[in-house]
Amino acid sequence: MAGSLKEVRERIKSVQNTQQITKAMKMVSAAKLRRAQQAIQQMRPYADKLNQMLRNILSNLEGDADTSFGMVRPVEKACIVVVTSSRGLCGAFNTNVIKLAVRAIDEKYSRVRAAGNLTIVCVGKKGYDFFRRRYRDCNVVGDHVDLSTDLSFDNVSTVARSLMAAFENRDFDAIEVAYGRFKNAATQFPELDQFLPVAKQKHEADSKAKANYIFEPDMASLLNYLVPSILQTQFHKYLLDTNASEHGARMTAMDKATENAEDLLRNLRISYNKARQESITKEILEIVGGAAALENG
Repeated sequence: MAGSLKEVRERIKSVQNTQQITKAMKMVSAAKLRRAQQAIQQMRPYADKLNQMLRNILSNLEGDADTSFGMVRPVEKACIVVVTSSRGLCGAFNTNVIKLAVRAIDEKYSRVRAAGNLTIVCVGKKGYDFFRRRYRDCNVVGDHVDLSTDLSFDNVSTVARSLMAAFENRDFDAIEVAYGRFKNAATQFPELDQFLPVAKQKHEADSKAKANYIFEPDMASLLNYLVPSILQTQFHKYLLDTNASEHGARMTAMDKATENAEDLLRNLRISYNKARQESITKEILEIVGGAAALENG
């Protein structure tokens, strides 16, 4: 019985230590989440409006203007950018993003993969570790695994420019990005977005109106500057979204782990008290039995 009590005490101590760690991680994630959430909330309306404007311009000026980033080609070579975290302990966040990318590979790009023309660019160690082990028939690029350590626009835009250059050089006919879209601290969901070619704005079938844009200084110069800038901003948004989603998912996971530890401690304390009561009762019975034996003797 003494050994059992000691084991329960040691387990209670172990769970308490673990609970302290999960509480600390929750607090750290909450602090990081506030900054990450502020960054994406400031960026998203700007990036979404720019992207909508770009798609609308390219849709309405078809035949009047030309940009290589809007050129739709038969997809013989494709690239999927998978944006995950480099650390774990954030619930199913990374798994959900990876599953979405895998589904796109298996359903949409199976033919490209079979031909050996599928490239997977991983931003974040978790995604890189998964695809490096299981997709050896693809070109898995891990040059940007640690990109999340510096999410400044200048640092992120270098990757966006390299992808844009590869598309212009016809190294890829399509580039899609799988990332985690942030909604709030408790809700994040995976999303697959077409990065290149730029998806054109969908219009109603009966709508034949053409937007009357005025370009200064001229259409070609403006598009040559505007399109790359908007694409870099869009790619920056993907990483900010994923960063906020990661911290939100980790904060939620650590909060749940702390609650589970508290439930486990409650059950362990009950077990400890029961074992202690049994031990005391046994000792009392032994004393009473011994006293009775002496009296009878």
